[in-house]
Amino acid sequence: MSWYQTNIKITGDDNLYRKGADLMGVEFSKEDHVAYVTLNRPKAMNSLDPESVTRLAEVWAEVAKDDNIRVTVLTGAGEKSFCTGTDMKKTPPPQECMASIWLREGQPIIPHMKMWKPIICAINGYAIGGGLEMALACDLRIASTNAKFGLTEVKVASLAGLNGTQCIPRAIPQAVAMKMLLTGEMIDAKEAHRVGLISDVVEPQELMTLARNMARKIAGNAPLSVKAAKQAAVMGLDMPLEQGIAFSHLLWGVLRDTEDRKEGFTAFAEKRAPQWKGR
Repeated sequence: MSWYQTNIKITGDDNLYRKGADLMGVEFSKEDHVAYVTLNRPKAMNSLDPESVTRLAEVWAEVAKDDNIRVTVLTGAGEKSFCTGTDMKKTPPPQECMASIWLREGQPIIPHMKMWKPIICAINGYAIGGGLEMALACDLRIASTNAKFGLTEVKVASLAGLNGTQCIPRAIPQAVAMKMLLTGEMIDAKEAHRVGLISDVVEPQELMTLARNMARKIAGNAPLSVKAAKQAAVMGLDMPLEQGIAFSHLLWGVLRDTEDRKEGFTAFAEKRAPQWKGR
């Protein structure tokens, strides 16, 4: 399976995705070209029970297929926690061996987030274990001053196996990443900003305002160009520099002949806001 391909089966009523729908532990809403996904189990520190994992897969599938959505904001309800990973109190031990689960379903959560539409993670409070791994799967990470980050799996004889062991060393300096992975210690928002894990730190009451403004700014840009920029950056990480540059130039050429690029140039000349069509 390539980075950007997922095979997700949509289940349930289409009304599941009505504006403001409460998907049990996950809220999903749309405003203009921005989708908002909120983990809504604040009493359980927004941890993920099996129902929440299932709902997240459905929501991300909807985000991927809805051409009207250009960017998504992922956050957690309340100010205490973004997400603390698996709800160990509500997640029973698996009844099948790992091989049968993996070969039938693959990895949970993260593959459903793999799309060329940008995802902004607004982190309020704890981002621990699978919560931090979800944040690492996003393109932009912003946080409140009370945020804390950790991959604490070694403390419970587990492993940050969704993407943590691979993505954290790619996101921050290796020495800091290894300290987090091997000790299970957490870092605060100030340190996370210093090492580049997050791009912005604001007071808790300002977090969603920043997330909305950032999302609207991205959504106001040409949607095909935004997708191409993400694709070039993400795929280029696995390429030698010259191949990455060549791939980026190829994407530039693909965009050159689109209606939106012509509209962008025309709108600039006419000093008006462009009307993007996504083609």
